Amino acid sequence: MNYKTEEEVALIGESAMIVSKTLAAIASILKPGLSTLDLDVYANTFIRDHGAIPSFHQYNGFPYHICTSVNDVVVHGLPNKTSLKDGDLVSVDVGAYKNGYHGDQAYTFVLGDTSSEILQLVKTTKESLSKGIEKAIHGNRIGDIGHAIQSHVEQFNYGVVKELVGHGLGKDLHETPPEIPNYGRPGQGKILKENLVIAIEPMINLGTPHIYTADDKWTIRTADGQPSVHFEQDVCVKKGAALILTDFGIIEKAEKENHNLKI
Repeated sequence: MNYKTEEEVALIGESAMIVSKTLAAIASILKPGLSTLDLDVYANTFIRDHGAIPSFHQYNGFPYHICTSVNDVVVHGLPNKTSLKDGDLVSVDVGAYKNGYHGDQAYTFVLGDTSSEILQLVKTTKESLSKGIEKAIHGNRIGDIGHAIQSHVEQFNYGVVKELVGHGLGKDLHETPPEIPNYGRPGQGKILKENLVIAIEPMINLGTPHIYTADDKWTIRTADGQPSVHFEQDVCVKKGAALILTDFGIIEKAEKENHNLKI
């Protein structure tokens, strides 16, 4: 396990805040008619204007700067020229690298009108992330985080994606150990200690938990074509309560001010 100094936590926090600001900026412009490629170009410029570089660009060969996952795409969606339309679920995953450290955050937006069923999936997935973060404290175990997420979403019969997990974060975008599954048993798994920095990221499907990778070798979709939702925050394990390094508040503010988005 890669424990950080307070100075390192602060540097990761700087990169994490750039990511949150990028997502807030995206939230302010998102509307039908834009393409996910438009968002990619915008995010690349925004991140670089803030003195960082996009973490995802050429990471394991990834050709774009952010991941844009629409509707039944769980994660790793490739930005493209297709226009977004009313009713789309748009998950945006952003990474930023500055001063030798990464920040990494994802947020799912609802573009225009959609069903109450979809809104409930978004709300519940976001709540499950908060439940997981509550367990990211010194002395708990990794299974406590996963169990908190799983038990919250499975009461609605949603599918918890098990092949994809959260991760450690720092000088590398994905530091393992630890892996942070979105399922588990309380009191099981590696013990959490102070100043471990992790990205917790529930990926929850409306239907089956099963997924597959598309022919492009990147895009991961739900096996049944039903929608999926993804939220992610960076947190530092502390005694009593986790220190959240990313900021949903500024994203939510921009989301509320954009009449094209449904909360």
